[in-house]
Amino acid sequence: MRSLHFSPPLLLLLAALTLQGCAVLQPPAQFYQLEQGRPELPQDDKGPALLLGPLKLADYLLRENLVQRELDDSLSLSQQTRWAGSLQDDVGQLLLRQLAGQLDTSRVALYPDRVGFATEVQVVLNISRLDSGVQQPAVLEAQWRLLDAAGAQRGSRVVRLQAEHGGTVTEQVRAQSQLLQQLAGELASAIKAMPVAEAAPARKPVVSAPPKPPVKSPPVPVLEPATQTEVFRF
Repeated sequence: MRSLHFSPPLLLLLAALTLQGCAVLQPPAQFYQLEQGRPELPQDDKGPALLLGPLKLADYLLRENLVQRELDDSLSLSQQTRWAGSLQDDVGQLLLRQLAGQLDTSRVALYPDRVGFATEVQVVLNISRLDSGVQQPAVLEAQWRLLDAAGAQRGSRVVRLQAEHGGTVTEQVRAQSQLLQQLAGELASAIKAMPVAEAAPARKPVVSAPPKPPVKSPPVPVLEPATQTEVFRF
């Protein structure tokens, strides 16, 4: 039996062709963004000055790959499906635009970008779950708190929202986006119903007393030197 011998250059060429073939067979990555919906733009701009944040996402969501939940509740990552940017920023922008439209206010800011911003309402939000799977519904679990201008808590709630979908990644992302839009609607309703903080009583203006006339001191008698007349006799 005759053995085949390949020269080193030929081996390198075969290895390069093999790697190239593997790269061609691997499908390209697909990138997704949350659907912002079509929130109405503020018209009269009569809503409160709103600060959204701090906004915290669960650690398992802070990655570029989409998380898939399996039937046994385990989580898997796909190298071909990725977020087109930061998921946390995407969530923040979606909620901010939805709240601005539903509250009729353009005075909105996303924490920590609040330089020169006088906050009237602050939303502190913690999202502990936002995922789905081919055979698992989209689920959003979160806890939010509302603070007034003085930093006092005016409301809080723990929510769990769920939506069915068709199974494809596109439909999963759409379902997750709809859950976030639904969350924004609940937040807007809670903000509208938030009790107004009692304003501090107005301080009475301090009226200064009229200046007193200067007290005249009694006149000091002028002492004139006594004149003595001397008589000289010669």
